[in-house]
Amino acid sequence: MTAFSEASRSPGFMPPHVLERIVSHGNTRLQQCARTTLQADAQFRLRSAVPAAARPADSHRPGEPARYIYDANQQQLLPGDLVRREDEPETGDTAVDEAYQWLGATHRFYWQVFRRDSIDGEGMALLGTVHYGEAYDNAFWNGAQMVFGDGDGELFERFTAALDVVAHELTHGVIERDAGLIYADQSGALNESLADVFGTLVKQHHFEQRVDEADWLIGEGLLTARVNGRALRSMAEPGTAYDDPVLGRDPQPGHMDDFARTSSDNGGVHINSGIPNRAFYLAATRLEGYAWEQAGVVWYDALTDDSLQRDTDFAAFARLTIAHAGERYGRGGEVERAVASAWRDVGVTA
Repeated sequence: MTAFSEASRSPGFMPPHVLERIVSHGNTRLQQCARTTLQADAQFRLRSAVPAAARPADSHRPGEPARYIYDANQQQLLPGDLVRREDEPETGDTAVDEAYQWLGATHRFYWQVFRRDSIDGEGMALLGTVHYGEAYDNAFWNGAQMVFGDGDGELFERFTAALDVVAHELTHGVIERDAGLIYADQSGALNESLADVFGTLVKQHHFEQRVDEADWLIGEGLLTARVNGRALRSMAEPGTAYDDPVLGRDPQPGHMDDFARTSSDNGGVHINSGIPNRAFYLAATRLEGYAWEQAGVVWYDALTDDSLQRDTDFAAFARLTIAHAGERYGRGGEVERAVASAWRDVGVTA
């Protein structure tokens, strides 16, 4: 596995361009919430993580999670007070119990589908801190644990509400360890896309949804009723997730013709991820059935391939998925054709 690198770490689920838009278009309270979140995110690499010597015990039973949920009590201190651990009953605190449930659903997906035992493949304990900061509009994986804000309550609900948000951020931990994709430009957008791919697969797996039953939305349930939108991203139709006076319009492209060239957001990692996202959606829906059974396996094979470079671009990753589809399911077969045509249709390959 690739050693952990700061350059591979995502600063959180919430795209910075969304928070910046709120600073310029939100009311006074929302502007302050967004500024506070951006300031906290700017200090991302300085946040305290749980020292290795103080980490709770990992699971000693293969395939069984070891979950520890903490309460930060609206402070920006980690990990906080331990409030629930493995096999303990519900606490009645919705955020605590959602974090516990969704950490478990993500662990179960990786074990049952890929026989991967937690983030590191070796039973790593899953830590989550809820009630982080005041009206903090983000959730993040800091290399050691998950952290969840409560949201501002006007635009965003608590960040434990959406299973795919939790799974997205935990998958950044998987990406750190197996690929170490540099978090900038196309490799950074690929990093974000892979987190979305496995985030939606965890949700579909948990709710036993076939490709035609899934919504293919990322962050569905995170937006309040005040927002004109369905989620923060759409894998099926990038650019259509929201169109709101405060949040603005979803800027994601779904084709290389519309690739965003920008110096902000580490080269548009949260924007251009829409292109590989749509490629996965197209491949999975053409194969029908359950997305994790074929398309998901191909993407996981590519993610964990030792030849995957840290600065891999879209085209290189596309070639890798096509190669794995052929190796696993047969050269020239249905799966390889579906994967190859998906990348062609978003303009990544000729």
